[in-house]
This record gives sequence, structure tokens and C-alpha cells, in this order.
Amino acid sequence: MSITTRRATVNDLETLCRIEKECFTLEAFTKEQIKFLLDNSNAISLIFLVDDEIAGFIIGLIYHHNRTKTGHVCTIDVAVKYRRKGIGLKLLSELEQVFVRMGVKTCYLEARVDNVAALQLYRKHGYVEVERLKNYYHVGVHGILFMKKLS
Repeated sequence: MSITTRRATVNDLETLCRIEKECFTLEAFTKEQIKFLLDNSNAISLIFLVDDEIAGFIIGLIYHHNRTKTGHVCTIDVAVKYRRKGIGLKLLSELEQVFVRMGVKTCYLEARVDNVAALQLYRKHGYVEVERLKNYYHVGVHGILFMKKLS
């Protein structure tokens, strides 16, 4: 089994959209939103490949606030057949490494309050809850904002 990571490109768009919908159904980013992120010069997009098949991906943005760079994980997706194999953790770790190399000091991300797997992953990886986000995903579906100091 061959495992590699590479930057995502617009050529991956259809597969990324399929995996995004598989992961997030109602809250999934649209094709246009994913394309916008892939084209954004402040975005880092990484793909995890297993035997040349996209098993998952992550997209993060870098923001500049008062001379400080902040990272934000926009989406982290693992195809159903590849879940529970540590791919999400590897993607998150790799994105954080890229953020650190680019001078990012703090990383933020959000998760649904009922997404137990994501909450466990983020907490295991050192993220701490900053704020509860009422109706963040849609009415009645709340989120949690997480933060991690990277350096």
C-alpha cells in the first residue's frame, strides 16, 4: 500500500466535492466554495492518497491580524471507507506543520457539538474549546470553536 500527501489542485475538485458531501451532507461546502478555497493564495490544501486514491483532504486559510498570522481549518474530510485509520490526524498534523513554517502562531477550527469523532480528534490533538456557537451550522445545530497555540 502506497501512502502519500500532496497539495490539492482544481483537477481534484470533483473528488473533493464528492468526499465533502459524503462527510457533511447538509453543511457541505459547494463546488464553488471549494474551488474558491483551492484558488485562494492564502489557502493550504492537502490531499492524503492511498494507492493513488484520494482518501481525505484538508483545507486551511491563513489570516493576518495585527502582524500576527492565524490559521483556520476550513474543512477536514476523510472518505467513509478510510475512516478510523488515523488519516484525519495525519492531515491535521501536516497542515499545522505547514502553518508553523509559514509563521502561524494559533490555529482555529469549528465542529458540530454532536460530531463525537471530530471532537475527540481535536481534543486529542491539543485543541481547546474557546466558545459555543449557537445555531452555527443552521437553526438548532450548534458548533464549538476550538483553538490551539502552534508555537
